[in-house]
Amino acid sequence: MFREMRRKNQQLSEEECMQILQYAKRGILSVTGEDGYPYGVPMDFVLDDSKLYFHCALSGHKLDAIKADNKVCFTVLDDGVKEEGSWWYHFNSVVCFGRIRIIEDAQEKEKHLYTFGMKYMPTEESVLKEMQLDGSRANILELTIDHMTGKRVREK
Repeated sequence: MFREMRRKNQQLSEEECMQILQYAKRGILSVTGEDGYPYGVPMDFVLDDSKLYFHCALSGHKLDAIKADNKVCFTVLDDGVKEEGSWWYHFNSVVCFGRIRIIEDAQEKEKHLYTFGMKYMPTEESVLKEMQLDGSRANILELTIDHMTGKRVREK
């Protein structure tokens, strides 16, 4: 169903891909938008138990698109390393294809909000405070990865 990578010598292992997903801060979530146009939006995310989680508002373009077609693509780049004395970077990318769902269960949503907060916020206290203030105004999306590839890239 999914294409093999053309440049296999640049392919990352599944373990390397998961490591990038564990530590990267954000990526681009792409959905099929209105009138068939692609819609890609930068998203913070967290990897937990081989699934990706995102938080978002309770309504909007992204959610409408997901409700119409739950197949998505999520792309992440690591920070890269600039080659000394040159203008180009070496970086790794990960592309995940999968299906996404809106978490409806309140306890499951709370669990993932907490995990999400612990990745991005400075303290557990700040996470709990934010969840109490704004948790009811957030959706949590869960992406189950059907296919994933990673690639080492050398710009030039």
